[in-house]
Amino acid sequence: MTGSPSTSYPHKIPEVTLGFWIIKIAATTFGETGGDAVSMSMNLGYAAATGIFFVCFITAVLLQVTAKSYHRFLYWAVIVATTTVGTTMADFADRSLGVGYIGGSLILFMALMAVLGAWRASLGTVSVNAITSRKAEIFYWVAILFSNTLGTALGDFLADDSGLGYEGGTFVFSGILALIAGGYFFTKLSHTLLFWAAFIFTRPLGATLGDLLTKPHDHGGLDLSRFSSSAVLCAFMIACILLSSRKAGQHV
Repeated sequence: MTGSPSTSYPHKIPEVTLGFWIIKIAATTFGETGGDAVSMSMNLGYAAATGIFFVCFITAVLLQVTAKSYHRFLYWAVIVATTTVGTTMADFADRSLGVGYIGGSLILFMALMAVLGAWRASLGTVSVNAITSRKAEIFYWVAILFSNTLGTALGDFLADDSGLGYEGGTFVFSGILALIAGGYFFTKLSHTLLFWAAFIFTRPLGATLGDLLTKPHDHGGLDLSRFSSSAVLCAFMIACILLSSRKAGQHV
């Protein structure tokens, strides 16, 4: 049995197009540089930065969930909030709590599966085409928060522990996303499964790109400023959002 959401609930999710994924990757890259700027460059630490970004996330998601219509900048503000808090939350779990990248990734993966499982059990589907109730939208944003946090841990694991470095990690995650795109266009695999796979793996791609931009040369990065990199990424996202549709996607 599937849930019976209200047919009058406003659609507040953009259409999932190439432009959507370009903004998503930019947002996840910004999440890495912005999160590191606050926790590391400003020397606030992972716990304090996580607290700051979590308040931003709660505020943004409350505005989004209670909104009466789709607002593109509000939607992407929530996405950015999940990427920044995801960066510092994953770093706090991996480093401050000492569980390591593998341990952190496993914990976050189980948390994400639990959220998706509860969502499916409650409403019968985890498809973004069925965000037609407040309950579904809340599940959606919690799942996105955990998927972006998991993606951070995966990106750090592949770049740091595997020995591939940031460039190698970028190529690996780009290849995985290419395979997911191939699955979408050329197979009959579930589009819902492929969406969530793409959502998870765009996050570590953004994480490795962000680290590639800002880490020191002796760590394999380009040693660019976290603040200036974040500013450029923010400007790029704003330009892309302005070019995107003002209307929500037609999810039917």
